[in-house]
Amino acid sequence: MKTINVRTSRPYNVIIERGSLSKSGELISQVIKSHKTVIITDDTVGALYADTLVQSLEKNNITSSVFVFPHGEQSKNLTVLGEIYDFLCQKRITRSDFIIALGGGVVGDITGFAAASFLRGIEFVQIPTTLLAQVDSSVGGKTAIDIAGGKNLVGAFKQPALVICDSDTLRTLPQSELSCGMAEVIKYGMIRDENLFNILENHDISNIDDVMDDIVYTCIDIKRNVVENDEFDKGERMILNFGHTLGHAIEGWHNYTDYTHGMGVAVGMCMITELLCSPEITERLKKCVESYKLPTSTNAPVSELLPYCSTDKKCDSDSISYIVCNKIGVAEIKKVTVAEFEKLMEG
Repeated sequence: MKTINVRTSRPYNVIIERGSLSKSGELISQVIKSHKTVIITDDTVGALYADTLVQSLEKNNITSSVFVFPHGEQSKNLTVLGEIYDFLCQKRITRSDFIIALGGGVVGDITGFAAASFLRGIEFVQIPTTLLAQVDSSVGGKTAIDIAGGKNLVGAFKQPALVICDSDTLRTLPQSELSCGMAEVIKYGMIRDENLFNILENHDISNIDDVMDDIVYTCIDIKRNVVENDEFDKGERMILNFGHTLGHAIEGWHNYTDYTHGMGVAVGMCMITELLCSPEITERLKKCVESYKLPTSTNAPVSELLPYCSTDKKCDSDSISYIVCNKIGVAEIKKVTVAEFEKLMEG
C-alpha cells in the first residue's frame, strides 16, 4: 500500500493499493467515526462494485444506502443533484454522517458538490474507479455540476476525508475509458514530469497496465504538490488546465455526448501545442496521444469553439488564461484578453 498525504486546509490521505475496495470499510472507519453513509454511484459502476463496498462497510458496522443515477456527463446536472439531496433527506443523513462517491469523474464531481452544500457541508469519501478520476478529479477538492451556460460552472472547493484508489478497478474499464484517463496522464507528463512522459512514449494502450501503479502514484503526487501550493486555483494550479480550455469547448460543441473529456483534453493539448510550440514538441505529443487511441484534431470549426471558451470558468473579466508547454515537463501560464485569444486561435 502506498499513501500520499495531501496537506491542504483540510489534510487527508490518498491510499493507492490493489484490492483496497474490498477493505474500504476498514480504511474509512479509521478516519470517520460515523456508522451511517450513502453511496452515490452510476448504473455502470454500481453494478460492478456497489455490493463489494456495502459488504465491506457492513463488516465495520457502517450501514449504507445506495443512490444510483444514469452514467455519463449528461447526468452531472441540477436535476440529478436535486434527486441526491432528496435521497439524503429520505435516509435522514445528518451532519455527523457522510457520503461516498463510488465511480468516475462525474460521480466524484456531483457527490463532492452535494457534500459541500447539503446541510452546509458534510464529510465525503472518494473511491474513484476510473483512471481519470484516480489521477486527477478525485484529488484536490474541486467539485461541480454543469448548467446550460457551460461545464463545471457551479461548484465548490470541498476536500474529501479520504481517497481510496484501487488499481484493480481499472481492469474492467473499456478501452475508451482507459484512453480518456490517459489524456490526463499525458497532461501531467507535459506540464511537470519529462520522465513520466518518456515512460508513456515507451508504452502504449496495450501494455500500460504494466506500469499503472507507478503512473497513478506519480500523477497524484504531482497534483498534491500543485494543490498544496495553490489550493484555490489562483495561480500555479492553473497549469493543471493544460488542454482544458479548448477541451471543454470541444466537449460542449459535441453536447457532451459522443466526445469524452479525455478526447477533448487530448485535442486541446495538441491544438495549442501545434500553434505555439516547436514542430519537435508537437510531433512527440501527437505521437504519444495517438498511441493511447486518442484524437489529435477536431472537425469542430474554431469559430464555433470560441464562444465556449469565452464563457469558460478560466476567464477573468475580459481576459482568459491558457497553458503552453514549450519544453516537455515545464508549463507556462499565459493570460491574454479574450479578443487576443480569439485572434491567436484563428491564426
